[in-house]
Amino acid sequence: MTHDPTTPTVLVADDDAQLLGLVVRHLRGMGYRVVEALDGERAWESVLRNRPDLVVLDVMMPGMSGWEVCRRIRESDDMSDTPVIMLTGIGERLNEMTSPLYGASDYLDKPFEFEVFEEMVRRVLSGSTRDEG
Repeated sequence: MTHDPTTPTVLVADDDAQLLGLVVRHLRGMGYRVVEALDGERAWESVLRNRPDLVVLDVMMPGMSGWEVCRRIRESDDMSDTPVIMLTGIGERLNEMTSPLYGASDYLDKPFEFEVFEEMVRRVLSGSTRDEG
């Protein structure tokens, strides 16, 4: 299936199939092309294959963690500028301290409000960074 090259592609990786489905449906409803993965290895393979415009990663996944996928993206010559949003239930303080170490563009703690997620996706895709207010 071909897609409009002007439509941003978002990769979503989460081992929670129910949450993955919700996020994927929400992003498609926002008009994005979405690819999905249920673990870190598949997420990394999808990054290489699909060259997404944005990657949304769960931190705790079997095999390769979201942080490891994020680090590989940052170390990749041609993908290092790809924005990455980390979604996690590990706790806000730990997420706040750890996600930037791996090069995440932004992070959001589970559970989250989809309005906040939508705003974050739009901001990150536009090239803006987290407001350090």
